[in-house]
Amino acid sequence: MSGTTRAEYCVIACAEAWRGGGEILASPMGVIPSVGARLARLTFSPDLLLTDGEALIVRPDRTTEGWLPYRQHLELVTGGRRHVMMGASQIDRYGNQNISCVGDWAKPVRQLLGVRGAPVNTLNNPTSYWIPRHSRRVFVAKVDMVCGVGYDRAAGARHHRIPRVVSDLGVFDFATPDRSMRLASLHPGVSVEQVREATGFELAAPDEVPYTREPTTAELRLIREVIDPEGARGREVPA
Repeated sequence: MSGTTRAEYCVIACAEAWRGGGEILASPMGVIPSVGARLARLTFSPDLLLTDGEALIVRPDRTTEGWLPYRQHLELVTGGRRHVMMGASQIDRYGNQNISCVGDWAKPVRQLLGVRGAPVNTLNNPTSYWIPRHSRRVFVAKVDMVCGVGYDRAAGARHHRIPRVVSDLGVFDFATPDRSMRLASLHPGVSVEQVREATGFELAAPDEVPYTREPTTAELRLIREVIDPEGARGREVPA
């Protein structure tokens, strides 16, 4: 098949967030995380439960395979049996996330979505993040308001975990002694210097940063022909 696009590397990076998760509820937010979750379900994580976001469990083709009562949804959320991949208007070195406002909360420069379910998500189940445009406006030294809770504020919450942050430049984790953000892999064509220039805080990185893994031929076929034949992924992250 033809060369892998940046968007497809992002799909693979998002899919890997659910590897080995077992029978948990995958809640991806955004086109590329949704394609990634469906790819994971069709390949290496067949026990994933995919939701329509409201009341149904769906197959990778989005047909219904079960009903998810709200009480059961809450049990999954508060019991650590869900892995959500959210967006972030701002995120800092410890994984604190902001989707509420830019500027002082009392008089913001810009009003955003609001806190929504970010505190419950981050304290009660694993939460990863997807950021389609990596920049210093998003990767900031300190978020203007804490919505999703980072490692410096989690205070030993039982189910708090941030498995990964995926952007259009690379993959990040918190595998450092102080649980600050680390560059885990680069998407092909991206340099460490490019990532550091686009990040508003000091970013940890190993001496040799690997590249995000290549998709297999079978995975590319699933992405291009089965899951996202309309190419919506390329509109979220242009080639």
